[in-house]
Amino acid sequence: MISRTMLYLDAEQLELLKERARAERVPVTELVRRLIRQYLGQPIRGSASADSWARLVGLGASGQSEVSDQHDRALGDALSREHLR
Repeated sequence: MISRTMLYLDAEQLELLKERARAERVPVTELVRRLIRQYLGQPIRGSASADSWARLVGLGASGQSEVSDQHDRALGDALSREHLR
């Protein structure tokens, strides 16, 4: 369950949070939740590990000739296989 709360920040703090949230492509609220989980020593759910990103880079070496024409489907299939493990 998510509860609504009010948080007061100064203008500089809010702008820095917005910049970081844009860089991480998440809403400010998600960034704040992650920071709180990190502060409390709880695992951060839904974040990709460095290992996940490293495996993504290797997806281009499939040996399939039609990947450049159907890259969206090939990438979706590869990610689905990875998450079904």
